Amino acid sequence: MAKLHFFYSTMNAGKSTSLLQSNHNYKENGLDTIIFLPNETSKLSNGQIVSRIGLKAKAVVADKEFNFLKYIKEKTTKNLSCILVDEAQFLSKSQVRQLGQVADKLNYPVMCYGIRTDFRGELFEGSAELLALADNLIELKTICSLCNRKATMVVRKDENGNIVTEGSKIVVGGNDIYMPVCRKHYQKLTKLI
Repeated sequence: MAKLHFFYSTMNAGKSTSLLQSNHNYKENGLDTIIFLPNETSKLSNGQIVSRIGLKAKAVVADKEFNFLKYIKEKTTKNLSCILVDEAQFLSKSQVRQLGQVADKLNYPVMCYGIRTDFRGELFEGSAELLALADNLIELKTICSLCNRKATMVVRKDENGNIVTEGSKIVVGGNDIYMPVCRKHYQKLTKLI
């Protein structure tokens, strides 16, 4: 029976690289995959999943109204073997449940990659549902930008490098905006926990 997997971490842990490597492995063996990317990040990457080390692949862009179960039923091929989703934190609760049905009813493994918490230390909707429903939870690790401890949180910076603790939950960006940190440094920098 296929499973729903959630690979989670902070920024800079190699989530997109890991997804692209998994996709490559399937393709090398003559197997088909479908790669998805939520609309929130698609504009920045022209509808591609792009890793910081330069790997990239075209993805199907999914907005909040997108139905994964319906789409995958319509796009099934003889060799379809895996569903891959990047930036899964941006999925809705119902979309995560649809992906669970893809694993349970259509028998395709679903591998979701995303960030667990936002810059305020609060779970994203998609991440919360994946933490509740996924068959496998796999943490991809990276280190704190300020010490050698494991990073478990992320802080947001403004254009002057100052730490931001309020604002929109979703601001897409990279190292220019976000910094992975351990819980100790997160508390010290934000005073939120």
